[in-house]
This record gives sequence, C-alpha cells and structure tokens, in this order.
Amino acid sequence: MDAKEAVRLAKHHVLDLFAEEDIKNIGLEEVEFNELDDSWSITIGFSRPWDESNSFLGATLASQMGIPKRSYKVVLISNSDARVISVKNREVKS
Repeated sequence: MDAKEAVRLAKHHVLDLFAEEDIKNIGLEEVEFNELDDSWSITIGFSRPWDESNSFLGATLASQMGIPKRSYKVVLISNSDARVISVKNREVKS
C-alpha cells in the first residue's frame, strides 16, 4: 500500500469510528511509515461540536486556557493487510 491509500483508510476509519460525534474539519496532519513494524502511522485531526466556540470572547478564553480546538488521533495501519491496529490520542504540546 502507498501513503495515499494508508491516509484514505485512516480518514475513513476515523469518520466511521467517530460518526456519532458529528466530527468536522477532518484533515491529514502526519504520515509515517515504520519499516521495522511494516506499519503506517497516520495522524488525523478533526473538530468536534463542543470544540467550537460561538463567540469571540469564548474563542479567546479557550485559546488562553490552552483548550485545544482540534482533536488528533494516530491511526496505526498494518501495511501487509490494511488492518487498523489501533487509534490513539496524539497529544499536542503547547
């Protein structure tokens, strides 16, 4: 599988897994191939409805408090059989 296929699988899996949470703004953040494990590590970012602020003041306060406006998930995919091995949080350091 190539990088584009791994990304497509990761996005599809995240969309399916978090479908009930009405996620938006789904985008690719990072791609890494691990030759030792023969696996792809794909980071997908997205927004949830509760991540969005409805006002300028709310957005400013959220930014100052260090509240993330996006969630990041690392999807680990087996290169040999295109199986999703795991989905984990990707912590963002401020």
